[in-house]
Amino acid sequence: MWGSGGGMWFGGPVMWIFWIVLIGVVVWLLRSVSAGRRDPPPPAVGDDPRVILERRFARGEIDEAEFRRRRAELER
Repeated sequence: MWGSGGGMWFGGPVMWIFWIVLIGVVVWLLRSVSAGRRDPPPPAVGDDPRVILERRFARGEIDEAEFRRRRAELER
C-alpha cells in the first residue's frame, strides 16, 4: 500500500526534473572543457609586430629558434 504511490512521483515530474538537470550538467561540462580549446583572438589593429611575435612565443605557437629568427628580421 505505501510503496505503490512512490512510483507515480518518481516516474512523472521527478523523472523529468532528473533528466533536465542531468542534461544541463552534461552540456555545462562539455562547454567548460571545450572553452580551453578555442583559438586565440586575432591581433588588434595597430599591434606592434614585435608584441605579436612575443605573444606567439609565450603561447608556444613558435619555438625559440623561430622566435629569434623572426625577431632579427623585424629589427632589420
